[in-house]
Amino acid sequence: MSRAPTIWFVRHGQTDWNAEGRLQGHRDTDLNANGLAHAAEAAERLRRIAGAELPTADYVASPLTRTRRTMEILRAGIGLPSAGYRADARLREIGFGAWEGQTWAEIRRRDPSGAAARDRDRWGYQPRGEGAESYAMVEGRVEEVVAELRRPTVMVAHGGVARVLLVIYGHLDIYAAPRVGIRQGSILVIEPKGWRWA
Repeated sequence: MSRAPTIWFVRHGQTDWNAEGRLQGHRDTDLNANGLAHAAEAAERLRRIAGAELPTADYVASPLTRTRRTMEILRAGIGLPSAGYRADARLREIGFGAWEGQTWAEIRRRDPSGAAARDRDRWGYQPRGEGAESYAMVEGRVEEVVAELRRPTVMVAHGGVARVLLVIYGHLDIYAAPRVGIRQGSILVIEPKGWRWA
């Protein structure tokens, strides 16, 4: 991905399900009070690291409420109109199917064979249920988004999307990427030459 632009990737702020350790996937949850604070803090950090480039950057978010709210707070916090971004369904979180709404402890108890299969192949495993995806499937749709980017981009999406971007840009392999923790409200600077936390 030597020609891909810089992405300032922001993971959405915390939701109640994040706080409870529940998998959200495609479920449309909103930010809680901590999540609202995460979004405001991310705006301050983003202004410090990318200030002069922000007025001309592209802005894109997952269409889920938690990411749209984060993006709107972020844009307002850097002095831009909150609605001046586009939503792209290809940036939705990885779909967990029947596992959505459950904690990992509940999944290991209710679906031990599925949990074990995922432990063996975190990139390729697809849970059961409607909308369920593997990271490999998510990579396909996110790769399309990256191929369309023409300028530095502020992207607000999900932990699964961040992991996939690190693979697409060639910075992590499919074994390491699923194990990277991405905190709510965190910012990753992803460039062809490398990546870092901001």
